[in-house]
Amino acid sequence: MERKLKLIWDFKGPNASKTAQHHEIHLKEYIHLEETSLNITGYQDINEIHSIAFMIVTDSEIKKIRDALKPHRGQVYED
Repeated sequence: MERKLKLIWDFKGPNASKTAQHHEIHLKEYIHLEETSLNITGYQDINEIHSIAFMIVTDSEIKKIRDALKPHRGQVYED
């Protein structure tokens, strides 16, 4: 089974949550256009002024997606 990675975009400030939610829409659009093998996205409020948007990708797709979307960071994803 191929390893999965979580690509993360950080948003900070008073509008962080709304920005992360909006960014997730663009991640879903990318998944649809590029027909990636996984379609797992989301957003999470870390606190009042820090939110993240994320996308789960496979190891084989990481380079292409990372170079195209430029996430702020990533980590191994455990189901």
